[in-house]
Amino acid sequence: MLSWLYVSLCVIALPTLAGDDNTELAKFDHYKTQLYNEALEAGFAPQFVEDVFATVYYRATVVKADKNQPEKKITLDTYLETRVPDWKVEQGVTLLEAHRQLLTKIGREYGVQPRFIVALWGNESNFGRLQGSYPVLSALASLAFEGRREALFKAQFMAALTILQENHIAIEDFNGSWAGAMGQSQFMPTSFLQYAVDYDGDGRKDIWGTPADVFASIANFLSSEGWQNDATWGRQVTVPADFDAQLSGLDKSKFKPLAFWQQQGVRRFNGNDLPDVEINASLIMPDGINGRIYLVYQNFHTLMKWNRSSYFGISVSYLSERIKRGN
Repeated sequence: MLSWLYVSLCVIALPTLAGDDNTELAKFDHYKTQLYNEALEAGFAPQFVEDVFATVYYRATVVKADKNQPEKKITLDTYLETRVPDWKVEQGVTLLEAHRQLLTKIGREYGVQPRFIVALWGNESNFGRLQGSYPVLSALASLAFEGRREALFKAQFMAALTILQENHIAIEDFNGSWAGAMGQSQFMPTSFLQYAVDYDGDGRKDIWGTPADVFASIANFLSSEGWQNDATWGRQVTVPADFDAQLSGLDKSKFKPLAFWQQQGVRRFNGNDLPDVEINASLIMPDGINGRIYLVYQNFHTLMKWNRSSYFGISVSYLSERIKRGN
């Protein structure tokens, strides 16, 4: 274990600014030293820690982004217009065909339909084009320092150190979103450690630049979290005027057989009866009873483990449907 004096000397000095900015940087400098020591206590090699922490700086823009996330309420219709535009569907169809052989192989091995892999890929990073340009370690350290979710971001920071230590990516290329999501799949570091796959066998789980690793990592997440390859995600439905909205929601207690929903007056969007099959479903109303209404199956619940937003789950599912149709 290195001495406190040695550790303090190893932490790179931050630029000197005036006023409140200087105070904030000084506080971060102290917090960074604490992180440094915790990294050593966690078993990371001293030289590795010294080299890595020389690249870690306070990113005020990250903290500002976290504090000022949009509060404007949008409707699901508006959300789908922005997340599933025609051009994204066209690209999804083209890329599914371009990678069909690889996606088919991965889909069979993991039990996940290729269209859902492509839809998640497109939704998360615009098929790899938008991966984020924030240095992951600096972003996570800044968010941990800010304090509102310190435990969460500190855990992500330590996981990010493990990713670097295992040589999955070079530190100069270790960039992501302002919140620390990384690569074409936009995994958080802990998700990377749990689900990322070295599918091409080169010793690196490269979710940044290797399509095989990206697709297999997405499929591995879904498969590990209960994806059903012989089922779809759900369907848009209608409900009667006197429907009890208290029956809606994703709670396990509200995951009922289709026969139950048929008895409650729920019908396919075209007015026909629901399928006469033994499948459980949840009924969701993202915008209330006057908005779009869906019956969603187990696979939708799996998508909720990727991102807890029902808007997100519906947008991925809708994109997958349009990719399947080809338009």
